[in-house]
Amino acid sequence: MPSKLDNALGIHEAALRLRAQRAELLASNLANADTPNYKARDIDFKSVLAAAQSAQGGGGLQTTHARHLSETGTAASPEVLYRIPVQPSIDGNTVDAQREKSEYMQNAIQYQASLHFIDGQLKILRTAIRGD
Repeated sequence: MPSKLDNALGIHEAALRLRAQRAELLASNLANADTPNYKARDIDFKSVLAAAQSAQGGGGLQTTHARHLSETGTAASPEVLYRIPVQPSIDGNTVDAQREKSEYMQNAIQYQASLHFIDGQLKILRTAIRGD
């Protein structure tokens, strides 16, 4: 059962966790840009966050039998996918360094935005508790 603090922060806590995992994947891609046969990996952030949001709101999948399919790619363990290369290299490496850098920077900015939102929510709660 979610606490009132979880309700106040909303989905941003899960978004921070996902953004951190995505940053690790993107950094790994950049580190292996020259490794032969390395396949660039990423997560589908939008679909995983949407699944986490629906699960948080109680709208997740409900199973009635042990053999029913479960959700893949939850916020706790997102499904890691291989990136489809625009132009793969001769050695089999699918990392596009420019794209990875761009994705990494965009992810970092969105991580900072989530931190800023959480900080604002905590300031509101602190003001409410103090009665200022």
